[in-house]
Amino acid sequence: MTLTVLDGAGTNNRALTNQGFPFTAVVGSESMQLALILNAVSPAIGGVLVRGEKGTAKSTAVRGLAALLPEVSVVTGCRFGCDPGAVEPGCPDGPHTNPVASWRPARLVELPVGASEDRVVGSLDLEKALSEGVRAFEPGLLAGAHRGILYVDEVNLLADHLVDVLLDASAMGRNHVERDSVSVSHPARFVLIGSMNPEEGELRPQLLDRFGLTVDVTASRDPQTRVEVVRRRLAADADPAGFAELWADAEQTLAAQIVTAQMLLPEVQMPDSALRQIAEVCAAFDVDGMRADIVTARAAAAHAAWQGRTTVTAEDVRSAALLALPHRKRRNPFDEPGLDTEALDEALDRASQNSPDQPEPDPDGDPDGDGGPGGGGQPGTDAEPSPEEPSAGDESSTQDSGDDASTRNSGSSPTQPQTAPTGHAGRAPLIRGTGKAAGTPGRRSAARTGRGRTVGTLPTSATTGPLHLQATLAAAAPFQIDRGRRGGRILLAATDLRRAERRGKEGNLVLFVVDASGSMAARARMTEVKGAVLGLLLDAYQRRDKVGLITFRDRGAELVLPPTSSVENAARRLDAIQTGGRTPLAAGLAKAVQVISAERLRDPLRRPLVLLITDGRADAASAARAGAGLRAHDVVVLDCERGPVKLRLAERLAVDLGADYLRLDDVTTEPLAAIVTERRSA
Repeated sequence: MTLTVLDGAGTNNRALTNQGFPFTAVVGSESMQLALILNAVSPAIGGVLVRGEKGTAKSTAVRGLAALLPEVSVVTGCRFGCDPGAVEPGCPDGPHTNPVASWRPARLVELPVGASEDRVVGSLDLEKALSEGVRAFEPGLLAGAHRGILYVDEVNLLADHLVDVLLDASAMGRNHVERDSVSVSHPARFVLIGSMNPEEGELRPQLLDRFGLTVDVTASRDPQTRVEVVRRRLAADADPAGFAELWADAEQTLAAQIVTAQMLLPEVQMPDSALRQIAEVCAAFDVDGMRADIVTARAAAAHAAWQGRTTVTAEDVRSAALLALPHRKRRNPFDEPGLDTEALDEALDRASQNSPDQPEPDPDGDPDGDGGPGGGGQPGTDAEPSPEEPSAGDESSTQDSGDDASTRNSGSSPTQPQTAPTGHAGRAPLIRGTGKAAGTPGRRSAARTGRGRTVGTLPTSATTGPLHLQATLAAAAPFQIDRGRRGGRILLAATDLRRAERRGKEGNLVLFVVDASGSMAARARMTEVKGAVLGLLLDAYQRRDKVGLITFRDRGAELVLPPTSSVENAARRLDAIQTGGRTPLAAGLAKAVQVISAERLRDPLRRPLVLLITDGRADAASAARAGAGLRAHDVVVLDCERGPVKLRLAERLAVDLGADYLRLDDVTTEPLAAIVTERRSA
């Protein structure tokens, strides 16, 4: 095979000309920068998930990283970015028998949360099919991201069918396309980087585990730091070119350091002592599976190369564990992210003490020396961070500035929420609607959506939905001779058009309307109710439902939990519910109607289910009038009345509302969460 190089070299010259916000100019996000740099050094780590509140430079840092990556050598003209030194045998643009190599910048491909599946995985080339009558494959975003970075901003809002695509591609390193009479397979190895605001909902556990590292970023509370952030942002906006030139030297230096670390990485040795430390740490935090051990080992090796070492030390393992384990030790979404640094250090110490090959003390040397925190370390391997590399080596600043989760986890924060303070979470419920109504994409009920899987075709009269190319061509094929076609383009008529019917899953709004009056405080009823809500929130964490909570007591009703998918915020609000006073049932029902109406404006396709939990001891007539607007929705009344004498007021209310009726005496915490199973929505 002959290899011809057209132009360029492997270094990156974009740092001098890039007018985006420079990576090195980002302030106060050392842990995020370190995680991104480690993935640049070793893409095998598996990417980064950046969690943080809005306005913390998540997207800015990710886009700035792309300018620092070295250029890559590709086969000229190959749309799939084949490496000329190791061409892909089955490349759809191949075979590359005598490839001509050229250099191009490493790509940062952004995947919009509203992208279609065809745009992500690729599809039939419509232009060639219509103009030339041939089947050709049009590559998608996964092909463009090969050997580069695939970035998903607001990754927690990504549609579930796209999440499935990412899971497949990241697991196999390939993209397989079987659709529209096209069968294609091409490599899709990329660094997956996602950013998200936890307040907008959590990430599916399967996708969360695919991210090698994770980091939580928060805005600094130090006034001087905040002043510097604003100063740099204003300077960049006023003169982008001048600001980029000001930071060009720092950018070039960092880019050169990344290349040096990449070249050093194959020489890094992983001693058995480091492997024992990794195993001890992962076991101590009770993480699932072996991916955590592998990712931690890869990150530790990359950290050692970044620090200029050829042997992994305990400090490398510690730095890697702080980034690789926080999202893997969470057992449910109510657990706080982050690691207890004291527990981490204890695990490292245990591994050092239990090491069978720990060297005996040198009788002629320092009797108190133990070779560093890793045990048996060599002199000088405990490397202090160099002053000119604060973002990569200063681990204390990394932990303090970029990720305060370990502080929260250690119990020092006075506002740390309780996981399930007043009741255990019930069994995760399953809410499903029936029929083919349109709905908001989610993972709950079957619905007709614009971003689901294609399950059939719609007739010519359909005015919505994407064009179904294969069905359209099939409808036009029998008429080509009659229309005078003699080769070339296919002749289409309006009657040939077919649209795709896509079926996916929808998310629902589950609205709890809870009686918090004095009678509900008796016999720990509220404990059971809170347990049921927690159980539903756990399920919503995985199924992209919205859950809201209204309480009514004393003189009015309150929206305690606005409709949300953020289970962490929900747990905090749930713990703060107060009980006592009279039973303003009408106010609670009126509030439910108001909340549903408001949500209809924000999210018109999301179908609600109302669960009213009360003993009904209120003015039934006024309650029925106030809840008249709920008759159009599914409502379940759970009767909490107890005692030898029952007035059955809640049962009458259910009849007035046209709702289903259940009794609290017949259910426990788990069935309470499960009573919304298999509800039918019109």
